Amino acid sequence: MKHIVRKAYWDYEKEEKWLNEMSAKGLALTDYAWCRYTFTDTPNNEYIYRIEFLENLPTHPESMAYIKFLEENGVEFVASYLRWVYFRKKSVEGAFDIYSDLESKIRHFKRIGAFWKVFMYFELIVGLINIVIGLASISTGEAHIMNLVAGIITVILGLVFLKLDVQMSKKIKKLQQEKAIRE
Repeated sequence: MKHIVRKAYWDYEKEEKWLNEMSAKGLALTDYAWCRYTFTDTPNNEYIYRIEFLENLPTHPESMAYIKFLEENGVEFVASYLRWVYFRKKSVEGAFDIYSDLESKIRHFKRIGAFWKVFMYFELIVGLINIVIGLASISTGEAHIMNLVAGIITVILGLVFLKLDVQMSKKIKKLQQEKAIRE
């Protein structure tokens, strides 16, 4: 039976954990589109899920070669959205980790951080421009309140992306410290 769940995640690790909890309940992810997960019934804990943010779109030759490599090693490509890809592996085959070393984890977190930074800067710049336009229009008596409201909302969204970037930076710093200790 097919099940549709609409849910939004900002933290891919929490999303990954949730997908594995759904697998434990006998629901296997079969497709993903923005905030829309499609599941089918399967035996409990049949799959282990991992999510990765690729350097390029999944249709890029390098990404396609990487996905093919994973598939040749028993990993199933489930879905993709932008540069996010969803993989799964049968639980009976043992542990499933995409990143086996600290350096690859650091590179992955840096890719995600760079992704959030693009949105952060865009939202903050557009938001501040709208606030300036809104405030200038009030001083001239035209009162374009929508610019002011849109600007405030956009700046708040930019601050959300800033928070995500700060969280990613903390994870990177922690991994770099761990790497330095091991070396």
